[in-house]
Amino acid sequence: MTINAHTSSRKGVPSNTAAAEQLDAIFRAFPDLLFCLDPEGRIRDYRAGEASVLYLPPEKFLGHTIAEILPPDISDRLERGLRDAVRLGKVVSLDYRLEVREERRWFEANMVPNEHKGVIVIIRDVTHRVRATDQIQRQLRRMSALHVVDAAITASYDLKVTLSVILREVINHLGMDAADVLLFNPQTRMLEYAAGLGFRTRNLQRIPVMLGQGFAGQAAVERRAVSISNLNQHMPGFQPAPFMLQERYSRYHAIPLITKGQVKGVLELYSRTPGEPDEEWVEFLSTLAGQMAVAIDSAALLQELQRSNDELALAYETAIESWAQFIAISGRESREHVFRVVDLSLRLAQSLRVADSELVHYRRGALLHDVGKVSVPEAILNKPGPLDEAEWRIVRNYPILSHKMLASLQHLGPALDIPHYHHERWNGSGYPYGLSGEQIPFAARIVGLVDVYEALQSPRPYRQAWSKEAAQEHIHSQAGILFDPAVTEAFLGLIGSGA
Repeated sequence: MTINAHTSSRKGVPSNTAAAEQLDAIFRAFPDLLFCLDPEGRIRDYRAGEASVLYLPPEKFLGHTIAEILPPDISDRLERGLRDAVRLGKVVSLDYRLEVREERRWFEANMVPNEHKGVIVIIRDVTHRVRATDQIQRQLRRMSALHVVDAAITASYDLKVTLSVILREVINHLGMDAADVLLFNPQTRMLEYAAGLGFRTRNLQRIPVMLGQGFAGQAAVERRAVSISNLNQHMPGFQPAPFMLQERYSRYHAIPLITKGQVKGVLELYSRTPGEPDEEWVEFLSTLAGQMAVAIDSAALLQELQRSNDELALAYETAIESWAQFIAISGRESREHVFRVVDLSLRLAQSLRVADSELVHYRRGALLHDVGKVSVPEAILNKPGPLDEAEWRIVRNYPILSHKMLASLQHLGPALDIPHYHHERWNGSGYPYGLSGEQIPFAARIVGLVDVYEALQSPRPYRQAWSKEAAQEHIHSQAGILFDPAVTEAFLGLIGSGA
């Protein structure tokens, strides 16, 4: 069976030769291959716009069946399609992949039955379309990987966790066997191993790398990627690290991690298969390296900020304790009393289920609860007899002075309630404002009760120290009068348990 242009001999109608030439010209304009098969499945004729796309030259396939010219896995599928097209009397389509001139290509075959029980097979090279689709899918996967990395950088303050996420994405989306990160230590001027993934050998001995030493050191110093397509080949001036040979790597890449003009480290990639990466691969690697550099820089900034905050907090706590020490040195209150009040107030607050995050305020307020006593003359504090009204006015005013002294320290926040209100009493008989019941801040109710309990057991110029039992009995007797009954109950339970 042949594909010919049969025409009549009427005037004005092209001759057979002219029609065949026109038909050939049309076929050359189209990318499809067209094969005409007889009922026995033998190729009798063909048309090809470009002969270079043919799997075999015409003399090797004309007169032959598909099974005789194509690999078995492909010919079996095509022959089933040919039989189905004849049996069903309709077009059958399928896709297949074939090596043509040492290049992998994809084809789409449409098998069209004709009236002579033969089949016309129209084959289109869809390699470009398949590759474009693969590229789009690959880009979508890589965009997803970048999103995962961004989320890891945002969600985690732990650099090791972030690096592990990025290394996993590097290995999965760049087709490598292993990867690691060397961080630059500005103090030692060395690249130090920070994280790795994909290595077969456990407990690899990774010694720090000097700048300029080896592939990673060169990448850091020269601020450019170093790529070795085949580590097995002789590399003048470079000696692969022992673990590279131990792991049988063939391909290696080192990419400097640079942000804000500074080298933060080096990302190393390893593969047991030699080869050269394409431009898209290199571009994606560069993007991941940039994200990794940002993650390292952010972690370093956060670490520095945390260290600064810790130092500031330590200095702040030291300053607060210094105030408490000053009260003791001035003779207004003993150091032991202050720290007993702090300890017992915290334990009582915990028994009352005060949130852990609030306890720092209780501690600070308890340390500073008597700071305003510096305004009270020692003659008044140490007076052996009753105070007159003028002296009582001075005493009642010292909580207000405590608040004024501390109000400018914004970090104290809720802690200020304790020195300000710890002398207020449940029945309104306290000072400086005569608050009652739940008008009194909860923290002040706790520390106020503990302060009385501890003060009763300390000697004063105007009385002797009370026994622990007498102090407890006094607290019990004043529940609902001077002290919050719920706080009193919790306190007596705490003391009674021996805690």
